[in-house]
Amino acid sequence: MPEYRLERAGLEDLEQIALLFDEYRVYYGQVSDLQGVQFFLKARLEADESAIWMAVTGNGANKEAGGFAQLYPSFSSVSMQRLWILNDLYVAAELRGQGLGSLLLDGAREFALSTGSKGLTLTTMTDNTTAQRLYVAKGYVRDDEFYTYNLFLNTKHE
Repeated sequence: MPEYRLERAGLEDLEQIALLFDEYRVYYGQVSDLQGVQFFLKARLEADESAIWMAVTGNGANKEAGGFAQLYPSFSSVSMQRLWILNDLYVAAELRGQGLGSLLLDGAREFALSTGSKGLTLTTMTDNTTAQRLYVAKGYVRDDEFYTYNLFLNTKHE
């Protein structure tokens, strides 16, 4: 297996990240929409509304992304500190089990530390036990104290 490293995605990486992001959405039951994905990610990157990290190998025209993590900024009113929502984490199916998820989580942690954040928060499907084991191994603690509620305001809810 080639050696992967962590890089923050920029507009020049839009095509590669969009392909992985589209696969990620399909994994969660959405219809493939590469054009919509490109529009969505481009808007996030241009407005600096998220930080997208990717696990890559190669350089220049030979650079290939094997996974990504997307973080959104948030704040804790109670502690009056910044936190990051690790909203999306995805590794290409053929590369799973080779450490890319761990690499991405380590990068997200380092990024959160570098921004003075109090921490990271994430949500995962209750049956995604493989990811849950990785999160626990990386120090994440499952919240058994609070419930999550959602108010869906349109028909495109998750």
